[in-house]
Amino acid sequence: MARSALLNVMVQAVRKAGRGLARDFGEVENLQVSMKGPGDFVSAADRRSEQVLFDELKRVRPSYGFLMEERGEVAGEDEQHRWVVDPLDGTANFLHSIPIFSISVSLERNGVPIAGVVFNPATDELYTAERGAGAFVNDRRLRVSARRDMPECVIGTGVPHLGRGNHPRYLNELRQVMANCAGIRRLGSAALDLCYVAAGKLDGFWEDDLNAWDTSAGWLMIKEAGGFVTDKAGKDDMHASRTLVAGNEAIHAQLLATLRKA
Repeated sequence: MARSALLNVMVQAVRKAGRGLARDFGEVENLQVSMKGPGDFVSAADRRSEQVLFDELKRVRPSYGFLMEERGEVAGEDEQHRWVVDPLDGTANFLHSIPIFSISVSLERNGVPIAGVVFNPATDELYTAERGAGAFVNDRRLRVSARRDMPECVIGTGVPHLGRGNHPRYLNELRQVMANCAGIRRLGSAALDLCYVAAGKLDGFWEDDLNAWDTSAGWLMIKEAGGFVTDKAGKDDMHASRTLVAGNEAIHAQLLATLRKA
């Protein structure tokens, strides 16, 4: 595939940050002696990754703003463009030496993603997308699943954990979806979950309490792979509602209807 100069910049930035995360990931197993030790180590790895991404992207587009998981909103002179960055999505997996984590970077123009990159340094899977130019993994074109009936589908989700989310509501949703699909998967990295929907590995996905840095790049992957992404109300208001439902046209509609029953 031919990448634009801008997408090449993004790919170079995530690969550079990914080298640091891959090195740190190799050290995590040696640190499983206390909660404080590994937790502090992973937090430092997260911050180092974000600094690399900030420095690389700022160097090539100094006027663009940022929305970053760790440092929040960083205003730029160019009010139309901003980078949306998650330097380590899947922190709990990283901490427990599970190789399902990612770096997610998107470029938004007037609030709409126009380019996105999601990279898993542990598996060397590089997902890329540009508005109107398709979505790819390691230069192979992505298409969402062609399945049309939920009973045949594997659906991804994010499970609320200690201190977060509405657990009773989620359990009601889970019961409804479990009763209407072939299987449920909880992988632990929302950015990768969305890429898996774009790749047809997951037929659908839903989660609450998501932030823009979790979903911005993955949203574009799914749209460019022919899929549908909305909030739980079926509207394009994911950032405000912090809910997301995704799939191909048929499964997206069925998943929305199933969640409404809960």
